[in-house]
Amino acid sequence: MPWKGEKDPYKIWLSEIILQQTRVDQGLEYYNRFVKTFPTVQQLARAPENKVFKLWEGLGYYTRCKNLIASAKYIAGELNGKFPDTYEDILALKGVGPYTAAAIGSFAFDLPKAVVDGNVFRVLARFFGIATAIDSAIGKKEFTLLAENLLDKKAPAIYNQALMDFGAIICKPQLPLCNVCALKKKCTAFLNNRVSELPVKEKSIVKKTRWFYYFLIEHKDKCYVRKRGSKDIWENLYEFPLAEQNMEVAVDDLLTSAFVKAMLPKEATGAVSVSGIYKQQLTHQTIYGRFIKLSVTKPLLAAGFEVVSKKQLERLPFPKFISNFLKDKTVSLNLF
Repeated sequence: MPWKGEKDPYKIWLSEIILQQTRVDQGLEYYNRFVKTFPTVQQLARAPENKVFKLWEGLGYYTRCKNLIASAKYIAGELNGKFPDTYEDILALKGVGPYTAAAIGSFAFDLPKAVVDGNVFRVLARFFGIATAIDSAIGKKEFTLLAENLLDKKAPAIYNQALMDFGAIICKPQLPLCNVCALKKKCTAFLNNRVSELPVKEKSIVKKTRWFYYFLIEHKDKCYVRKRGSKDIWENLYEFPLAEQNMEVAVDDLLTSAFVKAMLPKEATGAVSVSGIYKQQLTHQTIYGRFIKLSVTKPLLAAGFEVVSKKQLERLPFPKFISNFLKDKTVSLNLF
């Protein structure tokens, strides 16, 4: 990976933020695009926010991008472009937690801080046979203290990267390579046939299902969009007028709903066309939905929407759920 062995704190920070909640194979492409488009933190700080969100499009967890922008502006403005070089100051950046601060600090500045990510939790839990839940407050404290005590203070970057790589390649969550593991003779979990039991988690993820019915409303070769607000998924990204449901409903029923009647002028036509069902799987929820094209002869009644042309539409950042639809060559739901 290009960030391994990297000493530029800006690039290390970029890679760590991108890789939060993102697989390495997916994050690599985004990392390369960001470094190419914004080689320095100053260039990232000066960029229009929509441009940054557009580059982030498809990565999900968009609060990361919002925090990335805020921290870049803080570093470029308040710190004159100098990346903070102490653990406490790195931790103070928006979107940076103890793990990320330790990673940036050790990799960029050789600070003696242990990096405790999912790989490290797993290796330590299995090697020492620790059954404390890794997602509990007590567990996080116990594993962090253990990791700090084990840390090679003279070579923290090499040690941290080695332990993380060991967890990713050998001590994997599923089908770990115990037979070729150099530590198996001292591994408590292996010696006691408990590898599959560790690490322990106490919290189970409650998943929910949501149905998003988007209305592509065309008026004079333009369409209506709005920016999503906070406290929900896809914050600061754009979307079409939305009728959210907790289950699948008939499009004809939607068109006669109070929501649609309040939004559309009386002269609105019925549905011009309706897409198939689209799906996006998020960590805690599954999004299903359809795209319904309508044509109106008078402006929308609902407030809070922007009117954009096709060219403007192409420059706006959308959640993956919508961008997948816009890129789908198999649909006949042309906007214009």
